[in-house]
Amino acid sequence: MVLGIDERINGVNLGNWLVLEKWMDPEPFVRTAEDDEIWMHRTHGALWSERNLAEELRRHRDAYITLEDFRIIADHGLNLVRIPVPYFIFGDWPGHPGCVAYLDRAFRWARETGLKIMIDLHTVPGSQNGFDNGGLTGVCKWAQNPDLVEYALNVLERLARRYRDEPTLHSIEVLNEPVSWSVFHGTSNTAKDVREASGSTHVPLRFLKRFYCDAYTRLRAILRPETIIVFHDGFRLGRWRDWFVREGMRGVMLDTHIYLIMAEHFPLFRMIPERWMMSCYRLFVRWNERRIRRAARYTPVIVGEWCVANNLVNRMIAKHSGDGGRSEENAMHSASIRGSIYREVAAMQRKAWSVSAGQIYWSYQLRGNRDFLPTIDPQSDTSRLDPWDFTHVWHAGWMV
Repeated sequence: MVLGIDERINGVNLGNWLVLEKWMDPEPFVRTAEDDEIWMHRTHGALWSERNLAEELRRHRDAYITLEDFRIIADHGLNLVRIPVPYFIFGDWPGHPGCVAYLDRAFRWARETGLKIMIDLHTVPGSQNGFDNGGLTGVCKWAQNPDLVEYALNVLERLARRYRDEPTLHSIEVLNEPVSWSVFHGTSNTAKDVREASGSTHVPLRFLKRFYCDAYTRLRAILRPETIIVFHDGFRLGRWRDWFVREGMRGVMLDTHIYLIMAEHFPLFRMIPERWMMSCYRLFVRWNERRIRRAARYTPVIVGEWCVANNLVNRMIAKHSGDGGRSEENAMHSASIRGSIYREVAAMQRKAWSVSAGQIYWSYQLRGNRDFLPTIDPQSDTSRLDPWDFTHVWHAGWMV
């Protein structure tokens, strides 16, 4: 039985474990005050030592995800974890300690708990998107350097050889979020080193197709026939149509990432009155449902990242709770607003994503905290992260 084919995928991402993102947990970044992982490594190694950096990362990784977390995920009825990994996972890129031993642990834990694993190559040298999740904010030059492209392909091959016989290996995702022209020019990510960022641009579709062909050829020669090879849509879901079929690719899936809160970055959304926003969410979700249906005529589609985060919650609390829900008097009212909106957007998305091969929530946890912490200040930065934290979503009853 193959997840996504014979049974729908119902999974969760293990973000911020092997690939760090400061917004999810700032603790590992405190000493350097850097904003992305690559610069955190560089600065930490320069100020202290690479050995000290490795020790800091070891402490984080040892505690952030454990066997107990795999048990909790399985007990909640999920069947897959998507694990983002960095390009330096094998420890052979200078200045960046590897972490393949932790992926080995994950496979042991998956065998014990019955979960399947999707390995997701989340970063590449030079970055494929310029986002903080690509490791190097404001820089997007990987696709321009053949040596760096070959390095990424080599990492994929090594991962495939290492885990091809693991019964819990469901899939390998070739590359996370290679950025399109519209997304690259529609986001503002400032690089620390302007010279390093010079020449950054989007990942052209023609290049991406060539890279995907190379990756497929190499991985399919190594992996078992039932192991899925996953390709991110590059924020261009409608452009693929029957391309994978025409290229003769077997056992593949197309990954798309859909966030309500990202749609709200468009200026038009900021002008919409609160009373219309839920209707706009429904239109946005239905539009994506239709896009998934069309793409899935040719290739199975998974929603590899999604969550219930939205700005309507914050706007409604600020409008109706007077003090933003901070006082004891308004706390229960704020909790009611949050719960009502989050449950509604969760239900509408899960219904829409049911036309896909499955969905994978982003992310399992943010603050490394397995215990439910009630939100004291609904307007705080911490509370705004709650809907991204699946453990909080479970405990709060926002997804039933």
